[in-house]
Amino acid sequence: MATPQPDNKRRSSRVFARMHVRAVGRDNHGHKFTKQAETIVINAHGALLYLDAEVDMGALVTLRSPATEEDQESRVVYVGGASERGQRLGLEFVSPAPHFWGIEFPPSDWKSPEPFAP
Repeated sequence: MATPQPDNKRRSSRVFARMHVRAVGRDNHGHKFTKQAETIVINAHGALLYLDAEVDMGALVTLRSPATEEDQESRVVYVGGASERGQRLGLEFVSPAPHFWGIEFPPSDWKSPEPFAP
């Protein structure tokens, strides 16, 4: 008998959104940087983005939202491959900030509709 797979238990809904944010932090050589970054996916707890700076896991990066002009401290929780747009990084906000991105996320109890079966 197969064991049922648990539902994906994300803390907040993800939204694919391309927006530019300012990122401030220290690279993996300890040098301070201020760079423009581009988001790939955002949620109330952080983002996946491209950043043209080499940073280590656990590094602190402060993001500034152009929509809200709010600063939010975040921690690097994923380091992906590099591309022409920069290194892919997963950032988690140090404290949740559901309004940081200037958009409303669907409520956590919203589910994707079930496929229609004739």
